[in-house]
Amino acid sequence: MSKQGYEQMGVAMTCRSYEEYLRMFDLQQEDLAKGEILDVAAGGSSFTAEVNERGFSATAVDPRYGAGIEQWISEAAEEIENSTAKIAKIQEHFDWSYYGSVENHRAGREASIERFKADVLRNENKQIYIDGKLPELPFKENRFSLILCSHFMFLYANQFGHEFHSQAVLELMRICKPGGQIRIYPLISLNWEPYSELDNLITMIAANGGRTELGNSNLPFIPRSSQYLKILL
Repeated sequence: MSKQGYEQMGVAMTCRSYEEYLRMFDLQQEDLAKGEILDVAAGGSSFTAEVNERGFSATAVDPRYGAGIEQWISEAAEEIENSTAKIAKIQEHFDWSYYGSVENHRAGREASIERFKADVLRNENKQIYIDGKLPELPFKENRFSLILCSHFMFLYANQFGHEFHSQAVLELMRICKPGGQIRIYPLISLNWEPYSELDNLITMIAANGGRTELGNSNLPFIPRSSQYLKILL
C-alpha cells in the first residue's frame, strides 16, 4: 500500500446520486437525451432511478444485482459506516468544497442507497437492474448511446491488471452505438496515483476505431481526480 491513499480490500460499493454523476462526468441534458444510457458497476447509486424519473432511458449493471440483492442492500448501511470512518481518518487530504463535511458526504451515500432500494423493489421485473460484470456484459452489440463507469475501472488498478482493463474497454466499445460515447472516472488508483497504462490503453482504443479525449470533471473531492476519459465511437 502506498504511503497515501484510501485503504480498501475488494471492490467497494459505489453509491452516488444523479447530481454527482452530472458533475463527475460533466454531463449535459443533451448527453442524456441521445439514447439509451448504461451505468456500469453501478452499485447502490441512484443515478439510474433519477435519470428514468426525468424521462430519459437508463439501465444499470452490477454483479451485486443477482440473487441476494435485498440482503446486500440491507448490508449497505454497514459499508457506508465503514467507508465514512476511513474517510474521516484521512479527511485532510480531500477537497470538501462540494460535500462540505464528512457528515454531508455520508448523508449523500445514505440518501442514494435508499432511493436505489425503492427503485429496485418497484422495478424488479422490468430489466432495469442487470446482474453482470466486466469484462463480459450481457448486452447485444451497438446498444447504448452513453456508457458511464464510475469508481471502478482504474481505481482498482492494483487488483485488476492492464489486460483486464483492455478487455473491459473493448467490451464497452462493443456494446456502444456508433456515434455514442463512453466516459470513465476517475483516472487514478486507490493510491491516488494516475493509471500507469493509460497511454497504452488509448493507443489500443485508437487501433480499434475509437477516439479519446480527457474531459474535466466538476466533482472536487479525491486528490488528483480532476479528469475523466471520454471514448467516442
